This record gives sequence, C-alpha cells and structure tokens, in this order.
Amino acid sequence: MVPRFLVFDLFHTLVDGADAERDRVVGEMAVMIGVDPSALRRAYRDTWDERLTRWSVEETIRILAGRLGADPAEEAVARAAVHRRALARRVLEAVHPATLDALDGLRAAGARLALVSNATSEAAEAWPACALASRFDVAVFSSVLGVGKPDPRIYLAAADALGAAPTDCVYVGDGADGELAGAAAVGMRVVRTVEHKDTDPTWPGPVISALRDLTDRPV
Repeated sequence: MVPRFLVFDLFHTLVDGADAERDRVVGEMAVMIGVDPSALRRAYRDTWDERLTRWSVEETIRILAGRLGADPAEEAVARAAVHRRALARRVLEAVHPATLDALDGLRAAGARLALVSNATSEAAEAWPACALASRFDVAVFSSVLGVGKPDPRIYLAAADALGAAPTDCVYVGDGADGELAGAAAVGMRVVRTVEHKDTDPTWPGPVISALRDLTDRPV
C-alpha cells in the first residue's frame, strides 16, 4: 500500500546532484570575479552550512571574493550570480521523465508529497518553475527556513505543512548530511534510495533503486 504522506529529499534523490558541473560553474564564476578557480571551489565547499541557511547568491559571491582578496565590481557579481542561477535551473530541469511518472503515480494513489531540501537560495528560487514543483503539496528549503537537515525543525515543518504527524510520514532520501538519521529521530519511517548515488551504504533500513519501487512494495 502506498503511504499516505511521503517526504522526499531533492538532490541525489529526485535529480542528480551534478557535482562535477557545479565545480565547473564555480570555476567559471571565479574567472568572472577575478579569483583563482581552485580557491573559489574550495571556498564554496568550506562554506556549505552558511550558503545552505544564510547567504543569497550575491552575498556568497561577495563574501567569498573578499575572503580571497578580491573586490569585484557589481557588474561582475551580477554576471556570476546569473551563471549560478542558470545552473540551478539546469539541474532541476534534468529530472528524468520516469521520476515524474513515479510521483504522478503516488499522487494518483492518494499520497500527499512534501520536499525537504538542503539547498542554497538559487535552487529555492528555481523550484516553482520546474516540472517537479507541481507534483508536490509542500516544499521546505533550508535556505528559506534557516535550518537544514538533520535539524528536527526542517522535518517537522514539512510534516506540519502536510497536516500529518511525523510518525505518519515516510522519508525518502539518499542519505547525505545525516538526513536519514534526522528523519528517523523525529519518528518518520525511512527509505534509502540509491538511484542517483549510494551516499549512506551503512544505513540499516529499506533500500530502493528507483522511485517506482515505492508503488511496488510496502514501506
């Protein structure tokens, strides 16, 4: 039987995380703002928590450029921000049709769907226009809420918006950022997906290889 309430991760769960493309784009942004590409890539990785919950695209560019000894003109910051936002749109638009079909099937079976994503502001901005958005009743982004997984508040916000108790929800994710343990800690049942990336292979719970498996087996 399909669960009544399903809560999904986004990157490496519904879409590929596009890690290599992200690194390439950050390197191109570095050229635009006059800093070393390798240094900016390191700075992006080292400030994940801040970018996840606090900084806009432009703030990220200005802050990291400053830390690397540069003071780019506003025109350069704007160009780099446009480049970063275009990446967010491409990543979300790359969702596989089979994923959309699986979500449509879950909704047709009566499920209500929520998204809980550790995502920077450009992903949250791009979300409403992507094909995934219309399949979800609720979307909670760390960059909007101000906290990320595995903080209990982000899971509870999604459950509350669904009108569900956490114990009535099934959480589906690849396991990045300790998300599976975080979901279990608030009482959600957990299903790990390895469709895009086998992120948390030691997790001792149910595993699916594709979202369509959610309709083919009890969870």
